[in-house]
Amino acid sequence: MTPSCILLRESTDAATFEAAVWGGVFNLRRDTSRVPAAVCRARTTADVVAGVELARARGWRVSIRSGGHSWAAWSVRQDAVLLDLGQLHVDHHDTTGNIKGPGPGWIDYDEATGIVSCPPATTGQTLNGVLAAKGRMFAGGHCPDVGLGGFLLQGGMGWNCKNWGWACEAVAAIDAVTADGEVVHCCESDMDMDIMDSDGTGPGTKAGDLFWAARGAGPGFPAVVTRFHLRTRPLLQLFHSVYVYPLAAFRAVLAWAIEAAPTADPDTEMVCVSSYSPGATVPTVLAHFTTFKPSLAAAKRALSPLDGHAARPPGATVAVFCQPTSLAAQYADQAAANPGPATHRYCSDNAYIRAGDDDDRTVVPAILERAFTTLPSRQSCALWFSMNPTSRRPGRACDAALSMQSDHYFALYAVWEHERDDAAHVGWVHDTLRAVEPHAVGSYLGDADFRHRTPKFWTDECAARLRDVRRAWDPDGRVCGFLGQGDRSGVDGLPVANN
Repeated sequence: MTPSCILLRESTDAATFEAAVWGGVFNLRRDTSRVPAAVCRARTTADVVAGVELARARGWRVSIRSGGHSWAAWSVRQDAVLLDLGQLHVDHHDTTGNIKGPGPGWIDYDEATGIVSCPPATTGQTLNGVLAAKGRMFAGGHCPDVGLGGFLLQGGMGWNCKNWGWACEAVAAIDAVTADGEVVHCCESDMDMDIMDSDGTGPGTKAGDLFWAARGAGPGFPAVVTRFHLRTRPLLQLFHSVYVYPLAAFRAVLAWAIEAAPTADPDTEMVCVSSYSPGATVPTVLAHFTTFKPSLAAAKRALSPLDGHAARPPGATVAVFCQPTSLAAQYADQAAANPGPATHRYCSDNAYIRAGDDDDRTVVPAILERAFTTLPSRQSCALWFSMNPTSRRPGRACDAALSMQSDHYFALYAVWEHERDDAAHVGWVHDTLRAVEPHAVGSYLGDADFRHRTPKFWTDECAARLRDVRRAWDPDGRVCGFLGQGDRSGVDGLPVANN
């Protein structure tokens, strides 16, 4: 008998099934030719196991959805069991690996360790709403409706990533269900420890390898994460400076930010965005600096070097220095800039621009000028995010699959309303990235679409190790993994040279 949490395509009303498949997907631009065999709306770990076991019994694959914010809808795969984790919040392991039963809430904070545990569909906004009462925060995604599952598996370019590091570096442990339906708990201390083979006769595949892959494998993670255990940080006050310039000043504005980035205050993130302000008839370039400090005086000290007229370019139409803000206000701004799936269609791509040290101030703005000055619609935008000095840390700060970055992160987001405009907006993204690609060292998984382009996402060493981990933990390729052209990536991963 099929568990009640599972909807089978063969026996479910078509409208009900379609709603279950697409209802949790953010992007209105959808490939509806992909139809799963079943949807498992999991509320417990046992439900996840049931979904995996159904896939094993029927020879189907398994796909996973946490928040549904993948631009390419990686969770919707042909003839797979879609594990929808949006309501998964009942049972989990505690920080020592023991099973905990249902509790008063589905987000647990440990006062002694500062570790918070939550299911993968939890958003950064929801998590930080709970943590604020504890005087803590987690540097999750900037967009309020992004689930932590896909965000953390891809690395997590969260708050102040340029200085605090990637969000996945704060993952202390995970609970997961393997491709064989086994429930496991993996943590940092497992990195050099072996787990037993299934027959108990000797050491098997390292649990540490699975934990390593959970920090940067993205949709190639060969299991289903059911819970994250995350290190939190003190919640400080937020202040920001905002400078708006006409498009003609783009090169000067970006050169200013690039020059300031390496020595800027270590609690201050820096971003430049080309977009349409509300009510504006032409796009503008915005330089936005957000700092996390215990007081207004400390924030002014952090932001003053960026504000001096000798430092910043002349000609700003708006200049706001060191104004108080909050995570809630920042989430609201992001929500307004990213209209929801009921009305909008999206296409995104990105690149890490090759760093050239002293000439970055002139070379990088020249490479990106076309992208920032040719937006195809009022909702579209182009973004530069400083990764320096995190990108310059000697070696890897944590042993993780995440391994590709540079000083300069660049991303495009085409946003529009009507299907008739698909070709123009998708073409703008693809043509722009084609021109930028010769100057790139790789890309970030989170804003990529493997069906169109497969650049380098890991170093050669990490890509080879990830392939081996996937083969060891999921030799049959039961977990769908990367959605490349024709969905044929298989257990070995994407068909690119570094994979």
